[in-house]
Amino acid sequence: MKNNLILSGLHLPLTDSHKEIVSTKMEKIFKHEEKIIRARIELERSAKSSSRENEFVAKGHLELKGTTITISSASGNIFKSIDDLIEKLDRGLRRRSRLKKVKRKQSSLQELPHAA
Repeated sequence: MKNNLILSGLHLPLTDSHKEIVSTKMEKIFKHEEKIIRARIELERSAKSSSRENEFVAKGHLELKGTTITISSASGNIFKSIDDLIEKLDRGLRRRSRLKKVKRKQSSLQELPHAA
């Protein structure tokens, strides 16, 4: 199955290096979780109102069966924002997987007959 990755930029022209780094790093996420329906990454440049410096925000939306994971990361460097976003998405997927295992384990324990 081909992975669906949508990359968009807001107030930021997407260069080939942006596209390459995002697609390379998202391969890790797609290998980690096969049930991803669609991944949407938004890169945004916004000026901070107080200091007028550029702040780069990377937002990630992972659509999975039954749920959507939405995470964002901001910093003064677009590549750092992308790296942080991918790490957060990976942690979110691992946490979701761990919670599903705990939930399954608890439900199977509840089904066992209790000794009187």
